[in-house]
Amino acid sequence: SAPLTKELREKYNVRSLPIRRDDEVRICRGHYHDREGKVTQVYRKKWRIHIERVTRDKANGQTVPIGIHPSKVVITKIRLDKDRKALLERKNRAVKKGKYTETDTK
Repeated sequence: SAPLTKELREKYNVRSLPIRRDDEVRICRGHYHDREGKVTQVYRKKWRIHIERVTRDKANGQTVPIGIHPSKVVITKIRLDKDRKALLERKNRAVKKGKYTETDTK
């Protein structure tokens, strides 16, 4: 999972989200910091994500994507679908959760 930007954090009251394929991110640490792009692949076995235009050239001329750890990026735009919206509602920290309300206890 990756942290959200301050604007998204205020909007959804959620600190971080599992990263997905078409999310837009900004790299915050490392050699490629301050680069922005769309996530092209989530490599779960290696705990890395590949971002468009973050590549390097091999000796034979082939370009390969560079793996970036998700904790070193910030999500700037979320691709929302019904599962993602449900996840945001579930993780919303502003909502008071509990079995009973104040009117029930009186």
